Amino acid sequence: MAWTDTPHPLHPRHPLDTSLASRIRSGRPLRGIFNGLPSPAIVEMCAYAGFDLLIIDNEHGSADLLMTEHLLRAARASAIPALVRCFEHEIARVLDMGASGVQIPMVESAEQARELVQRVRYPLPGGLGGRRGSAFSTRAAGYGAFGGPAHTQLSNDAIVLVAMVETPQAVERAGEIAAVPGIDAVFVGPNDLAHAMGHENRWTDEPVQRAIEKALRAVHGQGKCAGVLALTPEEEARYAQWGGRYFATVTTSLITRAFRQAATDGRAELSY
Repeated sequence: MAWTDTPHPLHPRHPLDTSLASRIRSGRPLRGIFNGLPSPAIVEMCAYAGFDLLIIDNEHGSADLLMTEHLLRAARASAIPALVRCFEHEIARVLDMGASGVQIPMVESAEQARELVQRVRYPLPGGLGGRRGSAFSTRAAGYGAFGGPAHTQLSNDAIVLVAMVETPQAVERAGEIAAVPGIDAVFVGPNDLAHAMGHENRWTDEPVQRAIEKALRAVHGQGKCAGVLALTPEEEARYAQWGGRYFATVTTSLITRAFRQAATDGRAELSY
């Protein structure tokens, strides 16, 4: 049977979930969840629980690249768009696996943000676009089933790029980073920020909270989506007042809290 570019008559779903771009740019609040556990089942649980997006954590998580691809498959199958938090040298590979976007830690300047945009965008005719290497044999292009200029344009239009600000220097430049064309959101990492400010993990300390507020307001002022870790409804409400609308919690935090409650509730009344 000869090869053909004609789609299958049943019109299989594109492996790339492009819904996140419109959600990020809609102005509506989003609730996401970081997951560093190498478990497709956890990904499905996050989707069925009703989170708006998943952040596969390849900065601090234990998934290798093969498992990352399986996590992305689980996300697509359960209809939750997935970012991958990864280091800069992994951008091309996780996008080829079909991530809806990337969230890059420790972005500290507009210059660095512009370089990230170049890594995420394919080149276009007329010298437009970026410098992302092109291959249509990848999962993101359906192993060739969805390759070609349409895939290139779809990726450039719909892949989400989130920059993380996690140091005092980055907070001062948060507005400049957000203003870079191609940056869709700027996410404040409060734990790293607190450590960088000399407060260890105490991001609820007043100086750290003031820095978070400054960053969120600066990003919101540029018309971009401002994000932050928010582990309680009270934190989420406070950050929303400062311009935040992309809020994220963490799978391990929720699981450990539930396990601790199950292990300790009513224990004082038990006799052995």
